[in-house]
Amino acid sequence: MKKESINPRLDVFKSKLVKGASFSPHYELPILANSDYKPERALPFEKASTASNHAQGVHFYTHDYHFECVWNNPDRYLPLFQRFQGIISPDFSLYREMPLAMQIWNTYRGRALAFWLQSQGIKVVPNVRWGDERSYEFVFEGLTPGGTVAVSTNGCIQSKLERRYFAQGLAEMVKILRPQTIINYSQTPDDIFNQYREKGIEVISIPHYAQIVRKAVP
Repeated sequence: MKKESINPRLDVFKSKLVKGASFSPHYELPILANSDYKPERALPFEKASTASNHAQGVHFYTHDYHFECVWNNPDRYLPLFQRFQGIISPDFSLYREMPLAMQIWNTYRGRALAFWLQSQGIKVVPNVRWGDERSYEFVFEGLTPGGTVAVSTNGCIQSKLERRYFAQGLAEMVKILRPQTIINYSQTPDDIFNQYREKGIEVISIPHYAQIVRKAVP
């Protein structure tokens, strides 16, 4: 009997994105392959369609509404991503005040898209985003230790409290994932990142897009 295809409108969790995936043991997040892609420059998703320079990556360190469209219709944007060297996986928000269920769901969505894009031949650096200590249970699951990961300080170190939460989460990530390379988008303060450089971890800083634009303006 011929297997019936799933109506995309009825596939509410977009099962095609994780077809063929292996899953982490507790929260069942799709396991991502390690990446050797190390972008030194990347532009935000909403600028990608009009960009003329494709010798760089694409990131999602921007407002969620800019890239909800990728979750809703990933096939539409695959040709766009194929123009670039690679991407940093989608960064759906994990605010500390969000219900934990929403944080888990947003983590899943980013990982599902990352897995699918890897399966389509796109070079993907796994993005790691955390909230407070509660999120440590799931945000590192499904990521293979010893590879390259991406984080962002954009909007995350503006106050002492935010800076503390970022630094604590980064320390936990390094302990669990033992990355060889950390890519950070936006400011890369020495007081947060130098201790990892001293441990032999490569730290690559990608300038904020606004900073690049300002430098390009005479």
